[in-house]
Amino acid sequence: MATHITEECINCGACEPECPNEAISEGDDRYVIDPNLCTECVGFHDYEACQAVCPVECCVPDPERRESEETLLERARKLHPEKSFPSVADLPNDLSRFRSAKKK
Repeated sequence: MATHITEECINCGACEPECPNEAISEGDDRYVIDPNLCTECVGFHDYEACQAVCPVECCVPDPERRESEETLLERARKLHPEKSFPSVADLPNDLSRFRSAKKK
């Protein structure tokens, strides 16, 4: 699932600089996330960085756009060809919220 920003957004902008993919931008009345750039921080963190800094917790997985860990990691590879990412099988727990959820 790509993350999206709900109507509860207070337009503070805290999330924008946290995105490793520059997927967040200012919309008309709230910030928005480009789902084609969002990787839910897979390959970067075991949490969604935008949600971690959001004061109203409005950055949430989009139930209309479910995506696998593999899909998100492949998108990260395409967006950051200069960065080395481990294979899905070797992806450590601290680089995917999918894995951190499994270990709990």
